[in-house]
Amino acid sequence: MNEYLVLVVEDDKPIRNLITTTLKMNDYRFITAVRGREAVMLSASHKPDIIILDLGLPDIDGVEVIEHIRTWSDVPIIIVSARSEDRDKITALDKGADDYLTKPFSVDELLARLRVIQRRLMKSENISVTEFVNGRLRIDYASGCVHLDDEELHLTPIEYKLLCLLAKNVGKVLTHKYIIQSVWGTPADNSEASLRVFMATLRKKLSDSSQALIQTHIGIGYRMMKL
Repeated sequence: MNEYLVLVVEDDKPIRNLITTTLKMNDYRFITAVRGREAVMLSASHKPDIIILDLGLPDIDGVEVIEHIRTWSDVPIIIVSARSEDRDKITALDKGADDYLTKPFSVDELLARLRVIQRRLMKSENISVTEFVNGRLRIDYASGCVHLDDEELHLTPIEYKLLCLLAKNVGKVLTHKYIIQSVWGTPADNSEASLRVFMATLRKKLSDSSQALIQTHIGIGYRMMKL
């Protein structure tokens, strides 16, 4: 039995059954909720390790559920919703969701997203993380040095901040707004254009022309993939 507990928040019975059956077949522990307020209470009382959350709930919107939970918990939240507009994804991610799947979805993709979250949880359980390794990339946080294979990369302060932010949230989609606020502080009119320029130069130094390491979510943001 998987040690992680998943809270499934979904009012559509067939979809809820699909998700819970998938979890059961893959040895996940899970609990369910059909309303937003019930989800908030279960999150507080059972302290799940991962939440799978629909946005269109019968009592309160899923975004409000995220806002409530984020006042006390950093539990990873995967949105599974029929809302496919970029603005809905951006709102949910900005409020604190970690990932976003649009209905209809593949159960294999859901399981892959869960595995990414699990790897992140296992990494965060380490007592102290002074080094980050992902494929050919190695970041030494103590010295501030970045290596690709055995070659040291010379990054600007902004490029280094961007890389560390993505690395510390590996597997998580970070919105343009979140990245800009984390790296620059106060957004400016040309912030997104500046972000695209810095990301392009960072990718070039990482030999990331294939975009295998840093994935672009058009109109939303970026995600560092776990290699």
